[in-house]
Amino acid sequence: MEQLILHLVGDYLTQSDWMAQNKTKRTWPALCHVVVYSLPFLLIGSVWAVSAILVSHFLVDRFRLARYVVWAKNWIGPGYHPWSECSETGFANLPDWLASWLLIIVDNTIHLICNYCALRWL
Repeated sequence: MEQLILHLVGDYLTQSDWMAQNKTKRTWPALCHVVVYSLPFLLIGSVWAVSAILVSHFLVDRFRLARYVVWAKNWIGPGYHPWSECSETGFANLPDWLASWLLIIVDNTIHLICNYCALRWL
């Protein structure tokens, strides 16, 4: 439960508009976000765990890795779409609002899995 609360606080309460708008475009806003996001995890995790949370969060956010996960998982079923058709969210043939929300859910799931693993094993 602590991990979930810290994730929500870090990703939604303490992330400024500037960080959110620019973290996928430039490294400095992404670094500011992940430092603010990661520091509270020192309350429940080791320095190694928090370092892993910081690095994984940076990679996922800066390079928008969730969209690659979405695109890759859609290879499983029929209706495969090339990257050029769905590079924004990983989804094709969905309304923009739905693709955006589903991408946010995938992104949060990836963060929670990374955080759990770091806190559990480091």
